[in-house]
Amino acid sequence: MLYYDEGKIDFPKASHSNPKSLPYEFCKASILNLKKHLIEKKEAGEIFGIEKDKGFTAILGNIDQTFDSHPLYKSVEERAAHLLYFIIKDHPFNDGNKRIGSLLFLLYLELNKIKAPKINDTTLVALALLVAESDPKEKDLLIRLITNLISGT
Repeated sequence: MLYYDEGKIDFPKASHSNPKSLPYEFCKASILNLKKHLIEKKEAGEIFGIEKDKGFTAILGNIDQTFDSHPLYKSVEERAAHLLYFIIKDHPFNDGNKRIGSLLFLLYLELNKIKAPKINDTTLVALALLVAESDPKEKDLLIRLITNLISGT
């Protein structure tokens, strides 16, 4: 059931398990490629995609973490939603967190062979801005909203 205004969104029933992880080096190469493209278009500067500390590595580890040998985030959809959320909210890069988060979100879905027909360019921009402007207290609600958009419900 989706009742965003009332804060009542359930996780979708159908989900994909056994997610594949995004390799760090693949992510860095993808970010570098995006940076090059954006600099050519004069839409980014040299600080785009430069990591602060080890925050990005921590995020990649976070979405794959387990507790008592059980994944903390069970489905691909949940992990993808958390990846987008954490990159945007935790700002692991000096510049470009929303664009990088959106790129890696899409790459993660593609790696795990998830087609998300409700997530087009406009939806992704709106999601990134919604996450960026959201109150951290709304995290769980946003994660459920994103997982529902991925699953098409």
